Amino acid sequence: MNESTTTAAYSGQAPAPPRAERFSLHLRVSERRLLLSVVDLSAINAALLLALYSHPETALPPGQLLSVAKWFITLGVIWLACAAVFNLYHLPLASHAALSVRTCGSAALVTVALYALTPWLTPPLFSRGLLLIFAVAAVSAISLWRLLYASVLAQPWSKERALVVGAGQAGRSLAQDLQMSAGAPNPYRGAGYTLVGYIDDNPDYRGQTVAGLPVLDGHHALLSVARAWQVNEIILAITHRHAIADSLFDALIRCTEAGYRVTTLPVFYERVLGRIPVEHLGRNLDTLLQMQEGVGYRSYQLFRRLADLILVLPGLLVLGLAIPAVLAANALTSPGPLFYRQTRVGRGGAQFAILKFRSMVPDAEQQTGAVWARANDDRITPFGRFMRRSRLDELPQVINILRGEMSFIGPRPERPEFVDSLAHAIPFYRARHAVRPGLTGWAQVQYQYGDSTADARIKLEYDLYYVKHITPWLDLQILFRTLAVVLQLRGR
Repeated sequence: MNESTTTAAYSGQAPAPPRAERFSLHLRVSERRLLLSVVDLSAINAALLLALYSHPETALPPGQLLSVAKWFITLGVIWLACAAVFNLYHLPLASHAALSVRTCGSAALVTVALYALTPWLTPPLFSRGLLLIFAVAAVSAISLWRLLYASVLAQPWSKERALVVGAGQAGRSLAQDLQMSAGAPNPYRGAGYTLVGYIDDNPDYRGQTVAGLPVLDGHHALLSVARAWQVNEIILAITHRHAIADSLFDALIRCTEAGYRVTTLPVFYERVLGRIPVEHLGRNLDTLLQMQEGVGYRSYQLFRRLADLILVLPGLLVLGLAIPAVLAANALTSPGPLFYRQTRVGRGGAQFAILKFRSMVPDAEQQTGAVWARANDDRITPFGRFMRRSRLDELPQVINILRGEMSFIGPRPERPEFVDSLAHAIPFYRARHAVRPGLTGWAQVQYQYGDSTADARIKLEYDLYYVKHITPWLDLQILFRTLAVVLQLRGR
């Protein structure tokens, strides 16, 4: 988007700051997620208690509840697993009342069903009436709470207020990601932040709105503007931070001294949006990759490899069972080879042959050469379309995992023809090869299928976030979210 489309004439003067708020909550991102999870768990367990006390045979005296703590712990674990599958702690989803109620209600029903089917660790929910009470209470409690959150706690009075230093390309990108929608719901709206405006010394920006936000003043007034606009955080949206003027640096230190949080743009993107903005890093490698070489990190890498080898065994069994069905379906709809081999780039830039069930017509790229698959691609066979939606075509990659060329979770490996061009066009592209590529990854569950350089840049930002923040919890989130994609046939 060019300058003329992001900057519009303003009234000529900065808008007046808001009146002092009588009451404001200003919940941070981590606090919002904690609040949602704690109340969710309380609501689902309260529903179980209501069901238990509705029948004389399951109504325990309060003093005996601790002896059956496993019932409530099991319910909490199942709920959190379902919450990960349904992505219930994605703040923009939680802030959309209708979507949140519908999704959380579905998750509550699935939780009740799985709980009723779990042996030994759950109470004897022996009657249909008991299960019905549990289900109705769980769906009602969760839905009412999420409706309250979206209607009250996701409103502006409870959001963090942020001031952006820099109205250039970096600042505009941030405003667009957080605020604007281009024909579809913006995935970052509802992230718990309200941007009040910019601080910028460029006289051409004075009295203007840039990407929908007013330029309030220059850096000499940073502290006074922060106070007048009641901000909680100041975001430094300047790519080349080594070139910051001494006076601006001093103004930022004064804001820190006054108790304001000062955050750089890459750190804000990581914390709130779950990605690393490669175009706004400059050459700051410390921000890009803080290589984790501690004992915990190295131990987890060993554990991941052992887990891959353990999980690959049932994967090979499923592959063996799937081969006859795929072979027969392909023979009927598009005769040709069963498997498709394609060169990909893996860890350390090493190339390997990835295995897939063939989902396109034979020799699909004979005329075009290497190209991205596109929406409604006519090269995809009828059964191949189903395999792609269900991710069944990726199943043979368990052999690549067994060989050590891939892992179950990691950045998706790209073709060398695309890697060369993308590395030339996108900063830090090759840094995604620092870990083993995966069958699924953070970019795959956070962003739609990409078929352009712009899409590749955004997916790279998610991949680099994963490389930098690889943890067991992040891997579990990806695993559960991938399960949702497979069950809903949302692959492509």
